[in-house]
Amino acid sequence: MKGRVLIIAGSDSGGGAGIQADIKTVLALGSHAMTAITALTAQDTTGVHAIHPIPPAFIRHQISVVLNDLGADVVKIGMLGTAPNIEAVTAELRGRGLPIILDPVMVAKGGASLLDPAAIEALRALIPQATLLTPNLPEAEALLGRPIHDPQEAATALLAQGPGAVLLKGGHGEGPTLQDILATPTGTEIFEFRRIDTRHTHGTGCTLASAIATGLAQGLTLHAAVTRALAYVQAAIRAAPGYGAGHGPLNHAVWITPHP
Repeated sequence: MKGRVLIIAGSDSGGGAGIQADIKTVLALGSHAMTAITALTAQDTTGVHAIHPIPPAFIRHQISVVLNDLGADVVKIGMLGTAPNIEAVTAELRGRGLPIILDPVMVAKGGASLLDPAAIEALRALIPQATLLTPNLPEAEALLGRPIHDPQEAATALLAQGPGAVLLKGGHGEGPTLQDILATPTGTEIFEFRRIDTRHTHGTGCTLASAIATGLAQGLTLHAAVTRALAYVQAAIRAAPGYGAGHGPLNHAVWITPHP
C-alpha cells in the first residue's frame, strides 16, 4: 500500500458512487483511503430518495483530525451539497498545500440534484485551490454559465477559472465515441474511447476522480495518473456485475487479483 487519499464526499447507500465507490477505487489501486462525509443519502440504482446533510462544523472536524494525525498525500473532493459545506471545506484546506482533485458533483446519474443552485458561486471560489477539476459536460455548462458547443474551448475556459488543470469528461456527449479532454497550461490532450453500450455506469465520475487522486498520491505524473485512471474506469464498466433495476455499479475489483 502506497499513498494516502483523503476523500471529502457524500455517502451512497447503494455502494455505486460517492464515498463507497471512492474507498473501493483507492483500495483497488493500492492506496489508503480516509474520509470526511458531507452527506448521507438513501440511494439505489434508480435514484436518490433522500439526502441528510452533515453539519459544516462536523465536516471540518473530520478533515482536521485526519490531516493532523494520519496526514494525506492528495485530497479528493466530491459531493459537497451546500454553500456552507463548500465554504467549510475551502477554509479547512486553505494553506495546507495539498493537491486537490475536485469533482464538482451536481446531479446524480438518475437526475437528482446533489448541489444547491445557490452553492455554485461558492464552488467557483474553491476551484482555484484545485490541482485538477473533473467536470462532466452538464457540470461544465453550469460552471461556465452557458451551453458548450466546443468542448476543447470549454476546457480551456474552465482552466481560466484558476485550477491547475481540467479534465472535461465527454460521457454525456452523443455518438459512438466519447472524448475526455485534459487541459493544462501547456495545451490540451484528447483521450478518445468507443462508447460502451451499458446502463451500468453509476459512479463513473467518482471512480475516475478517486483513481486519479490515487495515482498522484503514489507519485505518478498528472498525465500518467489520468491515463491509468481512464483505463481502470473503462475496465470497471466492462466488468460491471449488472446489479439493480437502474444505473448499476461498476466492478471496482476488476484490477484486484483474487486470492486462491
